[in-house]
Amino acid sequence: MSTSIVTGDTAGKTPWHLWLVGGVAMLWNAFGGFDYIMTQTRNAAYLAQFTAEQRAYFESYPVWMEAVWGIGVWGAVAGSLLLLLRLKLAFHALLASLIAFAISVVYGQTSGGNAVMGSTGLIFSAVIFLLGLGFVMYSRAMRRKGVLR
Repeated sequence: MSTSIVTGDTAGKTPWHLWLVGGVAMLWNAFGGFDYIMTQTRNAAYLAQFTAEQRAYFESYPVWMEAVWGIGVWGAVAGSLLLLLRLKLAFHALLASLIAFAISVVYGQTSGGNAVMGSTGLIFSAVIFLLGLGFVMYSRAMRRKGVLR
């Protein structure tokens, strides 16, 4: 199933995989949004999955790190939605999200966060980075092919 789109003087088709990748990106990044909201609102039931030391680490974030985290999470959600809407801005939102995530990883390295989160946190960060990079590369390719307007 493809829908026709017009890009300048040429007509193109929206490939089926855009819906698949966009849907997966939205689901994945919506979980990030859920995690952000539950953590920011200090939801006791949600935070029960973390150790006291991990919760204290999250609560010790400086304001600028809270902002970086928000840009990372909400940039990814917005980028996923923009991808599904077939808009070029998807690339920029997803790239901003990936850059914010990279900053948060550096912060984690320098602030002792990796020691608190353990190897599971490191593995999860690698998965987040690889998926984020994949979404950025995919949106860039779709933009270059004229699928995103």
